[in-house]
Amino acid sequence: MTVYDKQAGVPKFECTEFQKKQKEYVILIPIINEGDRIIKELQRAEKFNVAESADLVICDGGSSDGCTEKSRLQRLKVNTLLVKQDVGKQGAQLRMGIWWALNRGYKGIITIDGNNKDSIEDVPKFIEKLEEGCDFVQGSRFIKGGKAVNTPIIRLLSVKLIHAPVISLTARHRFTDTTNAYRAYSADYLKNNRVQPLRDIFMTYELLAYLSVRATQIGMRACEIPVTRAYPKTGKTPTKISFLKGNAELMKILFKNLFGRYNPK
Repeated sequence: MTVYDKQAGVPKFECTEFQKKQKEYVILIPIINEGDRIIKELQRAEKFNVAESADLVICDGGSSDGCTEKSRLQRLKVNTLLVKQDVGKQGAQLRMGIWWALNRGYKGIITIDGNNKDSIEDVPKFIEKLEEGCDFVQGSRFIKGGKAVNTPIIRLLSVKLIHAPVISLTARHRFTDTTNAYRAYSADYLKNNRVQPLRDIFMTYELLAYLSVRATQIGMRACEIPVTRAYPKTGKTPTKISFLKGNAELMKILFKNLFGRYNPK
């Protein structure tokens, strides 16, 4: 186990490396207290041999529910566990993972939520697009071949009527599933001096919005590929975004992004 002290744009974190770098690509899975959902997702990844395509890395925000028990993660072919020991939410977890992955020398990074809603078996399709030269690959349930299963109506409407149009306007490129964190980035994109994702301004969901638009703004290649996102038929919707406060914050981020507030100075 190694502890990395806080540095500019990167939170303090603890790294437990179960294996050395095995593949050219890495899957970063940000989680916090996902319980059985992350275990089921990793079991699904194991079923479809996802670790044969990319290294699996958990970016934990400080879970206390036992879902990051190390021996079980190792059995489920997780390559490395990163645990944030600093302030910030998803954006900080992703900055931790991005910094670590770039320093480890990966050619590209795939991100996916850890709540078992997404088709993790589609990881090879993201890698294929990165190999073809795309710098930003957005997974979409709304294009041909994609599947949106049991999507709550309020989420469906907010993505189609608000979020996707504003992100598309900001990016000057049409995207259809812009709240979906299942996407991929080339290392060249993330290391570009006109992008600079490793900044403390990205604490919550700002980084996802920003990285959705910056590639096409600076002339890099972006595309969408079909994926499946399935919500459970019954029970509580697996999300970390509260209905009122969380969605209000997302709207604030969306319009700051539109006006270039996250662009490097």
